[in-house]
Amino acid sequence: MSGVPAAFSSESMQTEKRRAAANSLWAALAITGLKIFVGIATGSLGILSEAAHSALDLVAATITLYSVRVSDKPADADHQYGHSKVENFSAFIETGLLLVTCVVIVYEGIKRLFFHHVEIEPSLAAFLTLFFSMAVDFWRSRALGNIAAKYDSQALQADALHFSTDVWSSGVVALGLALVALGRRAHIPWLVKADPIAALFVAGVIVFVSTRLARRTIDALLDAAPIGARSKIIAALKSVEGLLEVDRVRIRRAGNRYFADVSIGLARNVTFQRSGQVADQVTSTVHRLLPNADVVVHSIPRAPSAENIFDRVRAVATRHNLNVHDVSVQDLHGHLHVEQHLEMDEKLPLKQAHDGVSMLEAEILHEVPEIASILTHIESEPATIEAGEQIQRDARLESRLKSVSSEFPEILDTHDIAVKRVNGRVYVSCHCTFPDEMPLSHVHDVSTALEARFKQEAPELFRVLIHPEPKTDNRR
Repeated sequence: MSGVPAAFSSESMQTEKRRAAANSLWAALAITGLKIFVGIATGSLGILSEAAHSALDLVAATITLYSVRVSDKPADADHQYGHSKVENFSAFIETGLLLVTCVVIVYEGIKRLFFHHVEIEPSLAAFLTLFFSMAVDFWRSRALGNIAAKYDSQALQADALHFSTDVWSSGVVALGLALVALGRRAHIPWLVKADPIAALFVAGVIVFVSTRLARRTIDALLDAAPIGARSKIIAALKSVEGLLEVDRVRIRRAGNRYFADVSIGLARNVTFQRSGQVADQVTSTVHRLLPNADVVVHSIPRAPSAENIFDRVRAVATRHNLNVHDVSVQDLHGHLHVEQHLEMDEKLPLKQAHDGVSMLEAEILHEVPEIASILTHIESEPATIEAGEQIQRDARLESRLKSVSSEFPEILDTHDIAVKRVNGRVYVSCHCTFPDEMPLSHVHDVSTALEARFKQEAPELFRVLIHPEPKTDNRR
């Protein structure tokens, strides 16, 4: 379930993979030619079957080299997932070639066992050829296996698997020739048949390897998910904060790359920005299990089980990209009545704004049947930057405002009073200190009452903005 480590550059990966595949090709060419020569010279079916096996290894090595070159090409407009599937396809072709070899070897082995005896001449050259082949196969199997494991290349893994079995099959053929030689010296007729029996054993080894390789390559071509990967990803995603559910996880592999599609359920009132943050956390979690995977995260809005009336009202507004605030709900004689403030573009004509509000209210009443009535206060959402000027400090106005704030025992201090004039209107803002433990709802009520008293004391004020601060943050 591991991908290619990010620390390896694409260029170094391509160079190492291609070098390993090319070395394997040259080794296969040399061994195949040597086995054919010795097999014909000795008449050994075991060696000839090994030659056939090596010839297919030569074809496989050629296909592997080609597939490695093609699979490393980047994605393009016609191959948007890249070209890595070529490695899987080449492994599939190798499987077919191996199975064809098995059919030929089994046919010739049965023929020599029961119908047509062929005289075998075990020679020193035959044994030297087999031992040399075993040494070369052992070397290139290890070399290919190391590069395949390093870069998770299925094509190189297939070659490494072939050559590791070649070591054992060559050993079995050498044993068969040795038994033939022993049978001649000891005058044991049945040992003469050891060579075709060894050839059949080689065919059995090829079938075993082909079956394993076929299962893996077919799974890759049919986009089968790695065993256990989906359940591990779902279990890991449970630790992602804000995730309500994992709706779907789909994984496919192409060469040494994984592609994961993850659908997640999020609370329907989360912001688009928060949704992106959760998606990034999901991607990082998948990368811990499938490094270098291409991850696509799809967010689905869901209604949380603990969603209250206020959340449900805001969710309907958010669905239409509208911002409601100051939502209040009153229970009058068992009937719920909602009041809310809604910001709309200041350039909208009243008729269009009112129609939009009426549609929103109707949808809220339909979706939240517990609500008996709803009243919306329409506010204009500023869309222009207004030019204004800062008014010099007005000690008299500041004194009047501080005197008003002293009427509220909850307010510990009033400071940073600023006055501005915008389009002929006077704006005032100030900071008020409250006790740390005071509930926010009470802070809001006091701030609203103070705003009203300010306007009562100074009617020229158009807007008052009060910024509440906790006592611990005010070191004055």
